[in-house]
Amino acid sequence: MMDFVSNLGFGFAVALTLKNIGLCFIGCIVGTLVGILPGVGPIATIAMLLPITFGLDPVGALIMLAGIYYGAQYGGSTTAILVNIPGEATAVVTTLDGHQMAKQGRAGVALGIAAIGSFVAGTFATLTIAALAKPLTGLALVFGPSEYFALMLMGLVLAVVLAHGSVLKAIAMILVGILLSTVGVDIETGQDRMTLGLDFLYDGIDFAVLAMGVFGIAEILRNLDNVETRDVVRQTIGRLLPGKEDFKQSAMPIARGTIIGSILGILPGNGAVLAPFASYSLEKKLAKNPSRFGKGAIEGVAGPESANNSGAQTSFIPLLTLGIPPNAVMALMVGAMTIHGIVPGPLVMTNTPDLFWGMIASMWVGNLMLLIINLPMIGMWVRLLKVPYQLMFPAILMFCCIGIFSINSEPVQVIVIAVFGLVGYSISKLGFEPAPLLLGFVLGRLMEENFRRALLMSRGDMMTFIASPISATLLLIAVVVLVVSFMPSLRKSRDEVFTE
Repeated sequence: MMDFVSNLGFGFAVALTLKNIGLCFIGCIVGTLVGILPGVGPIATIAMLLPITFGLDPVGALIMLAGIYYGAQYGGSTTAILVNIPGEATAVVTTLDGHQMAKQGRAGVALGIAAIGSFVAGTFATLTIAALAKPLTGLALVFGPSEYFALMLMGLVLAVVLAHGSVLKAIAMILVGILLSTVGVDIETGQDRMTLGLDFLYDGIDFAVLAMGVFGIAEILRNLDNVETRDVVRQTIGRLLPGKEDFKQSAMPIARGTIIGSILGILPGNGAVLAPFASYSLEKKLAKNPSRFGKGAIEGVAGPESANNSGAQTSFIPLLTLGIPPNAVMALMVGAMTIHGIVPGPLVMTNTPDLFWGMIASMWVGNLMLLIINLPMIGMWVRLLKVPYQLMFPAILMFCCIGIFSINSEPVQVIVIAVFGLVGYSISKLGFEPAPLLLGFVLGRLMEENFRRALLMSRGDMMTFIASPISATLLLIAVVVLVVSFMPSLRKSRDEVFTE
C-alpha cells in the first residue's frame, strides 16, 4: 500500500510540472475537439501529430497523446447528444438515448451526466492501472522470447475475433501489416528485404508515414465521399447539473459501466469499443421498464459513457506493463515510444519511472481538466459543430504534409503518405479494416525479433514454443479462439452484435 501511494505521489510530482500540465491541457483540448468534430477521430489525429512530438521530451509527448485519446471519448458524447452523429466510435450507443434527451430539452442533463460518469470512470481506471502495474510488470519479467511471441500471437488472434466485419478480412489485414514490418535491411544478416531498390526503404517503412497515410489521409477521403448533414438540436441546452432523481437513476449504471469498461478495455482488438455496447445491453436487461430505452433513458447515457472512458484508459495496462498494444491507438503509442528511443514493455517501469508513473498520474489530471473544459465551454463546442467539413479538410491535409516532411525532410515521404492514403481508402471501400493492419505492423517487428531469439536460444528447436507452460497455454488459447471464431453459430451471433 505504501508503495502504491509513494508511486502515485511520484507520478503526480512529474505530471504537475508546469510544462506537463500545459501539454496535458493541449491534449485534452485537441481530443475534445477531435471527438466533437465528426470524421476526424483520435487515431487519425494522433497519427498526424506524431511528427510534432519529435521536439518534446518522451514524458510530455506521451502525456499529450494520451490526453487526445481519452479527451476524444468525452468530446464524442457531445456530438452524439446534440447532433445524433457519434464523433467517436465509442459514442455510437450514446446517440440512442442522448439525442432523445436533447430533443426533450434535457441536453444539458445528458451532457452533465456523461461528463460526470466519464470522470468517475476515469478516476477508477487510473487507480486500477496504478494498482495492477507492479504485479503485471513483475509477471512480465519472467517472460522469455517464446512467451512473448505466444502472447503477441494471442493478442493478434483476439484482435481478429473482436474486429468489426469479416474474420478472414481481419486476418488478411494483420498478415499484410506483418509483411510490411519486414521491409528494410535485416538487422542480423544485413540483407535488404522487399526494398525494390529504393533507398528510402532500406530503414523500413516509417511508422508515422504508414499511420498518417492509412488513417489521416484515408480518413479525409472517406469523409469527402460521405457528405453528412448535421441537424444540431435547436432546443435550449438547459441546466447542466443533473438533479437528485437523475443521480439516483445513474449511480448504479455508472458503477457497472465503469467495471465493464475497465475489464473489456484490457482485451486486444475492439475491447474498449465493445464496452459501451455491453454496458447498454446490461442496463436494458436490468431495467424494470426496458421500453424506456431509445426514448431518452438517462441510464442509456450514464452507463455507456462511463464504460467507454474507463475502457479507453485501462487499454494502457497491456501497453505499459507488457509492451503489447491492445488496439490501434495503443499501437500509435508504441510508435511514439519507439520514436523517442523507449522500448515498450516491463522494463519501462524500472528504466523510466518518471514516464510510467507520470503518464498514469496525468490521466487523473486530464480527467479533471476535461470535466472543467466540457461543461462550461459547451456553447463554443455547439458553434464549432456548425463548421462544414469541406472547410476543414484542406487545413488537415496541409498539416499532414508539413508534419511528415519535417521528420526527415524527404519529399518522397509526402508521396508515400498519399499512396498509403489511397490504399487505406480503397481497402475500407472493400470492407477491410485498417486497424488490424497497424497492429500487425507494430507487433510484426517484435514478433519476428522474439521468434528468432527463441529459436537461437533453443538451437532451432520449434518445440521451445510449447516447452514452457506459459507459452503453450497462450498458444492453445490462440488456437481455440481462432477455431471457435469460424464456427457458423458464433459467426452469425458475432455479426448480429456488430450490426446492432
